[in-house]
Amino acid sequence: MVGAAIAYELSLNPEFQVTVIDRAEPAQGSTTAALGVAMAVISHKVKGRNWWLRERSLQRYQTLIPELEALIGQPIQHNTQGIVSLCFEASELPRWQSLQAIRQRQGYRLEIWSPEQLRDRAPHLNTDAIAAGIYSPQDFQVSPTELTHALVAGARAKGVTFYCGEAVVGFDVARPTGAAADSLCTAVQTTAQTHPTDVVIMATGLGTLPLTQDLGQPIAIGPVLGQALRLHRDAPLGQPGFQPVVNGNDIHLVPLGNGDYWVGATVEFPPGTTLEEALAMQPKIARLDQVLRAAVAYCPGLAEAEIGDRWFGLRPRPQGQAAPIIQPLTGYSNLWLATGHYRNGVLLAPATALAIRDALANL
Repeated sequence: MVGAAIAYELSLNPEFQVTVIDRAEPAQGSTTAALGVAMAVISHKVKGRNWWLRERSLQRYQTLIPELEALIGQPIQHNTQGIVSLCFEASELPRWQSLQAIRQRQGYRLEIWSPEQLRDRAPHLNTDAIAAGIYSPQDFQVSPTELTHALVAGARAKGVTFYCGEAVVGFDVARPTGAAADSLCTAVQTTAQTHPTDVVIMATGLGTLPLTQDLGQPIAIGPVLGQALRLHRDAPLGQPGFQPVVNGNDIHLVPLGNGDYWVGATVEFPPGTTLEEALAMQPKIARLDQVLRAAVAYCPGLAEAEIGDRWFGLRPRPQGQAAPIIQPLTGYSNLWLATGHYRNGVLLAPATALAIRDALANL
């Protein structure tokens, strides 16, 4: 999704001729491991790069989804009824009240509901162990796969060329003669052909380490497995007219419409093995069962739901530095990294695309 967002954003500038190379078809990899929950205002990130990226994405999403829907002529599944985060400990309320004040100064709404107010607005939730409900009407959820396909379709409509099913196998590099000068990547080699280039952007997720090793500047990004499941009820939970995303103890309940819900996700770290072994890690069913039990504890109606699907995927987590990595690759004058978004790829994809666009515009 990050690569598709970058391609689309660059396609809006007629000065750029954009080519996308992907070893798989669109909307694969870590995009399939995402629930698409965009927690910006309700996040406790309030300043610096972490908040700046979240806010910029939030603002771009307000125009991006309708822009893409008009361009491709079909809707993208998304939920704009906000996010409710459940506070289970009264001792955490001062922290939420502090965040509420900060968001108010920043121009955003954040509501703190008593258990009675929460029960009135979301009667499907069990409020016995809940101290408060925190409601952010600005935050949202979007289908990662539908949005990725829309970004690809939009980018293609704007002239972007896609080579899917072509793996990158190497790079042509011009080495400098001066000790202080940076190298220049002049072409990208794939299994099928060689693509000359002026600038390379690596939105490569878990493929980042082997590619940067080939370039002599390894960037360590490891996998973290996440599982989720899809549930179905004959009737929707709570009030049909108010179906926000609910987050309780980092377990999301995501309404999809027509009585369908996603529940997830787990956070499963690999054993201390090689990258190849980590990439081959398999989900532990017991972990997903724990997630479902925890979701049922705050939403008892899920106990009556039918499990339609269980799925999992690997998310790219940088090692030794903060996520995401949006920066030039050390030692190269024309190679940028836009990778390692870990659990915030959907939320931060638009801001990442804008940051890359701005960087290239200043070259």
